[in-house]
Amino acid sequence: MIEYIKGTVEYIDTEYIVVESNAIGYKIYCGNPFEFQKFRNQSIQIFTHHYVREDLIALYGFPTREERLLFEKLLNVSGIGPKGAVAILATGEPDKVVSAIEMEDEKFLTKFPGVGKKTARQIILDLKGKLKGFGAPTEGLFAVDEVQEEGAHELEEALEALKALGYAEREIKKIKPKLVEETLTTDQYIKKALQLMLKQ
Repeated sequence: MIEYIKGTVEYIDTEYIVVESNAIGYKIYCGNPFEFQKFRNQSIQIFTHHYVREDLIALYGFPTREERLLFEKLLNVSGIGPKGAVAILATGEPDKVVSAIEMEDEKFLTKFPGVGKKTARQIILDLKGKLKGFGAPTEGLFAVDEVQEEGAHELEEALEALKALGYAEREIKKIKPKLVEETLTTDQYIKKALQLMLKQ
């Protein structure tokens, strides 16, 4: 219904961003809203999926059409809802997800919150061989060097974002010591944390 929205990033939450376009604020759910931090108060273009269910109407946003396409394919898998699909894409590395599906790597897929062995097997059964040509975007909305910031505030924001994605407190506690050792932006903390989660 809505292919994309061009507007200004006005607000960033742990689960969504608000993009103002033509005096209307659109609440758009994202895998990692803090990826938009460097575009705060700047004009962006974000590709959207308009999700409609009896008890939920929501917009989900993606930096590229490719990432949105993978989200939509994941939604077609039994047992995967929008929150689960967004959590799978939150690493910002959709090519690794595609590779895991093609290689039937159930262990990799079960690292994501809400994905058990049965769901991982279903993802592979439904999508293997149907994602040919899908690769990581070489450039896009987020192809900008990030500036490192000091302080614990960014780490706390990142941990809250992980909780919003569905990761359990015990899982977060396991990787927190490794994150504390570094000084990163919120977005970088989230990406680092998700990488560590997948290695556990």
